[in-house]
Amino acid sequence: MAGTLSVVATPIGNLQDITLRALETLKAASVIACEDTRQTGKLLNHYGIRTPLVSLHDHNERQRAPQLIAQLKSGQSIALVSDGGTPLVSDPGWLVVRQAIDAGITVSWIPGPSALIGALVLSGLPVERFIFEGFLPVTSGRRRARFEALKHEARTVVLYESPHRLLKTLNEIRDVIGDVPAACARELTKLFEDVRRGRISELIAHFEQKAPKGEFVIVLSSRNLGNGDE
Repeated sequence: MAGTLSVVATPIGNLQDITLRALETLKAASVIACEDTRQTGKLLNHYGIRTPLVSLHDHNERQRAPQLIAQLKSGQSIALVSDGGTPLVSDPGWLVVRQAIDAGITVSWIPGPSALIGALVLSGLPVERFIFEGFLPVTSGRRRARFEALKHEARTVVLYESPHRLLKTLNEIRDVIGDVPAACARELTKLFEDVRRGRISELIAHFEQKAPKGEFVIVLSSRNLGNGDE
């Protein structure tokens, strides 16, 4: 019988943010497919887990996926993790999950941390309906088109952004969408966790004075996107 592919959420910062079920799954797996073996190795060493690791990242997923599917078909169980948080959400793994489903292999989800959800609930903005955009395109034309598409979005918008592009993104949001209420969350669950809330212009002013550090989640209010009304 084929093995099971378990998609396992792991801590995004604090190593204690892992479930008992996730630990059991990582221990019982034949192999753990992970973005960076060094990063996942820190988690495994902390909990004394000795399961073998194999790399699965953006640059090798297409080549690695058939190998993992073959292992699953042979009866091995595989745990799929990212460097932190829930796999597939702006992280590798979708191709493996898709191929496993197509092959009739059981895919299981082991829930846990997600920076997306954490930033959303800490933002103080409406959470009833939201849209996740992940990382924006790098090229200016595609970025502008994405912002234009979001200008009249009725739902709360959640974005991921790197520290060196944060101010550029905030300025583009102000220019295209407007000076809307927003929140910038960084280093969630870590020692220097910080959530800044306010109008886009206020966030720009803050990060112009204090250089952005760490990975960011930007949350935009859905109640006045594009018009600035409360």
